[in-house]
Amino acid sequence: MIGLTIKQLRYFDALARHQHFGRAAESCSISQPALSLQIKELENMAGAALVERGARTVRLTAIGDDFILKAREVLVAVDELEDLIRASQGPFAGRFRLGVIPTVAPYLLPDTITALSAHFPEIELELRESVTKSLVADLLESRLDAAIVALPISEPALREFALFQEDFVLVRPLNDANKPVPSPDMLKTMRLLLLEEGHCFRDQALSFCEITKAQPRQLMEGSSLSTLVQMVGAGMGVTLIPEMAMPLETRSTDVSVVRFPSPRPSRTIGMVWRKTNPLGDQLMQVGAIVRGVGQKENY
Repeated sequence: MIGLTIKQLRYFDALARHQHFGRAAESCSISQPALSLQIKELENMAGAALVERGARTVRLTAIGDDFILKAREVLVAVDELEDLIRASQGPFAGRFRLGVIPTVAPYLLPDTITALSAHFPEIELELRESVTKSLVADLLESRLDAAIVALPISEPALREFALFQEDFVLVRPLNDANKPVPSPDMLKTMRLLLLEEGHCFRDQALSFCEITKAQPRQLMEGSSLSTLVQMVGAGMGVTLIPEMAMPLETRSTDVSVVRFPSPRPSRTIGMVWRKTNPLGDQLMQVGAIVRGVGQKENY
């Protein structure tokens, strides 16, 4: 395939992820006709159709499925070569793509951005907020340099760096302020408000309450911690939130916040990155800075 370029591989990777020419073109900051032309040239070089074009979406052909696997291996290797050069040039500088889960991002990022910018004046932060599964996929395919998530991840290709541990607190209607703190068994009988499927914090809350997915019960869902707290304020039930979120999410809502007795439910927040990333030493420095910010927020 004489003439194959890295840019074409990135375009094809975007198309494979979005399965839509318009959205793929937008993510690559080019026009849709330009992207279509590059994909067509790639198919001409391959001598076969790589995508099946539908009215609204595209799908990879069998050859396209094999092609994208190899293409992503190449793209990861290219990114790591670029990182190797960056790692040899001194203080951390240039683009740093950091992913953060939604139950951490609003509470940790403001001070983290300030601290990282102070330590690394030449750093160019690119932030993405998403659920753990999506962030891990982006890490493995080199679309992110690191991610802040709840540990453990247990992905062999990723390095885990613990940042801090935080407790969960119970948010309940203001009228319940003087009632005893409910046990996990008592919480099973209450209307529990949870984040939507896909959020790791939802699974952690269910685990503390010893509620399995197989158990038939009425659970109400929200799209964010802010929504859950507002629902509690309206008398719709109770919820658990991480301690870090408490000052921001409860300051303008009439709710009661109470801590559980020991052993308290908690989670470990950490930073993860690919073990093969040549920026490992710099990412350790970043992790140490974020750890300091997180410990300050929680104590």
